Amino acid sequence: MSQLKGTGVAIVTPFDQKEAVDFNALGKLINFIIEGGVEYIVTLGTTGETPVLSKEEKIEIIEFTHQQVNNSVPVIIGMGGNDTRSLMKDLESYPLDKAYAVLSASPYYNKPSQQGLFEHYKLVASSSPKPVILYNVPGRTGRNMTADTTLKLANEVENIMGIKEASGDMAQCMEILRDRPAGFLVMSGDDNLALSQMACGMDGVISVAANGFPKAFSDMIRHCLSQNFSSAKKINDTLMPAYQLMFEENNPAGIKAFLHEMGLIQNALRLPLVPLSKGLHQSVQQYLQKNK
Repeated sequence: MSQLKGTGVAIVTPFDQKEAVDFNALGKLINFIIEGGVEYIVTLGTTGETPVLSKEEKIEIIEFTHQQVNNSVPVIIGMGGNDTRSLMKDLESYPLDKAYAVLSASPYYNKPSQQGLFEHYKLVASSSPKPVILYNVPGRTGRNMTADTTLKLANEVENIMGIKEASGDMAQCMEILRDRPAGFLVMSGDDNLALSQMACGMDGVISVAANGFPKAFSDMIRHCLSQNFSSAKKINDTLMPAYQLMFEENNPAGIKAFLHEMGLIQNALRLPLVPLSKGLHQSVQQYLQKNK
């Protein structure tokens, strides 16, 4: 599990201008991220626009990612859903043999109770051939998973190794960190809070920003792990305007604009997502020009 201490990247899914998956660009992006020094890659997360990918595309992306990474860093596969039975079938049928772990977002839209969340993840963990990382992101799912539920899962359910905590609730994060069992990983899911959450004791970040700034972001997190917060703050201060631009309108439209301007991907998304508005895209260009 020490392999997941540091920076993981919730990688985007590049599309070409016809909105097909652009595997050439995906290969370039994976190489860029690994060369930047990140600890691991997360594919098929929310940032990968998974709601608009077919099962066939998802399987092809998994296989291509493993081929491109070639065991140089661990690969985590996003496997979430709001139909527990359907998700259990996917966990049994998708090619997960080479994955290090599975990242599973809480059910969206249904708004289950805390007991419903517990029972959902209990079945997910029992069905998964790989260790499960919980993913609490109430801004997208419509339901927060409380610290009590997270800790109950951590203590009572086998095959759950950690959580990506993206509630933005610092008190909740600190409660999980205070009471977590030994070996239970806690990763930030909020780039703009990562520095402060690392200071509270988190083990790392699953980052959007590290798609475009893998070296700077992973260096910052390693400084945090070494308790060198003054150096970490210098890097974070430079990245803060980028975080704001990335999430101003939509993720992954923001990071895709950055990656497009860096020559790594086409600025293409699938509806209902659209590229950044013209003014915000110009601000992205200005940021990159200023921070060459």
